[in-house]
Amino acid sequence: MKIYTFLLLVCFTTLSKAQTHRFIYEYKFKPDSSSTNYRNVNMALDINPKDVKFYNYENIINDSLNKKGGNNYSTSPDIPTLRRLKNSYQNTNYEMMMDYFSYNTEDKMDWKLEKETKTSGQYTLQKATTDFGGRHWTAWFCKDINISEGPYKFRGLPGLIFELNDSKENFFFKLAKSQKLEKTYDTSDFLESFAGKKPVLVSIANIHKMMLQFYNDPTKEMREKFDDVPPGTFQVGGTKITSKEQFKEAAKVIQNFIAKNNNPMDLKNAVVYPVIN
Repeated sequence: MKIYTFLLLVCFTTLSKAQTHRFIYEYKFKPDSSSTNYRNVNMALDINPKDVKFYNYENIINDSLNKKGGNNYSTSPDIPTLRRLKNSYQNTNYEMMMDYFSYNTEDKMDWKLEKETKTSGQYTLQKATTDFGGRHWTAWFCKDINISEGPYKFRGLPGLIFELNDSKENFFFKLAKSQKLEKTYDTSDFLESFAGKKPVLVSIANIHKMMLQFYNDPTKEMREKFDDVPPGTFQVGGTKITSKEQFKEAAKVIQNFIAKNNNPMDLKNAVVYPVIN
């Protein structure tokens, strides 16, 4: 019930231009679509005067610690990080791989408003559906909250999205709480840059090319450094690498892990990995 208290405290009237609405969503997803196991992460949706940002809420906590002398931020390929201009479908996506990258996408959605409604606390939610990224999605939004935004790239409904999931139940978003900030939160240490690295702007095609290069030869960097480090420095799947002969099997372990944990939300912009025998 905490969400309803927070929403009332935020007060969804017209905000001053200097204020930011932050909505925290519980994000539950399957890294492996064939598994029954979910991973849970809290995500922040910052609706600022000029832009909208969506990122791992843990980085807000880490940011506070880092400003006191720490050096720890959280990133993962299966946790989306993005920024877009206000009232826009133009998204800048951020991704950490062998370096920190960004790429641009246009993600307009055509929503179908359904007649079905349900009650959530004191709020009435209306159902809407859309096809996006090769998946069918259902959203529950609140017309009483005049904010046309939601988690990830989902926006454009006549009200704030409270709940969102795909038809195969791989991904779930649920609004947990909200905050009103007096000014835009500075994300420059973990979004516009990451731990000091500025993103390299690339195309999706180049992102896919780099991902495939790593997948096809995942132990290349370890092999090249093997003679310069003590035996057992490298580990793959909990096994220490003490001879070059182990790299072939280690490559298969890494490839199997990548292929198994490849369940992106946007299937249309996803890399397709070849089957390795």
